Amino acid sequence: MIGMDFISFLILLVISVVVSLVLHFFLKTSVRGGLESLFGKIVWGWIGAWLGSPVFGYWFPGLNYHAVYIIPAILGSLALLVLMVDLVKSVKGTP
Repeated sequence: MIGMDFISFLILLVISVVVSLVLHFFLKTSVRGGLESLFGKIVWGWIGAWLGSPVFGYWFPGLNYHAVYIIPAILGSLALLVLMVDLVKSVKGTP
């Protein structure tokens, strides 16, 4: 996954944006309000989606594009975003 093509990058970006929007606006899991918090989530969500397949495995060979497996990428993005929000909130001491 180090030398990925542009389509793989876009797929991971779309997964990250969708997961970040759901967490930010619908579930209200935000450390700070505003767009800077959303953009930070998108960056961390992309990293989580990128690590999703190597960490969680390569599931459902029909739901992939080259080395990007959709379900593990969604789970990786979600896991890293929840971990980051929880980590920052616990360090800041906010509930």
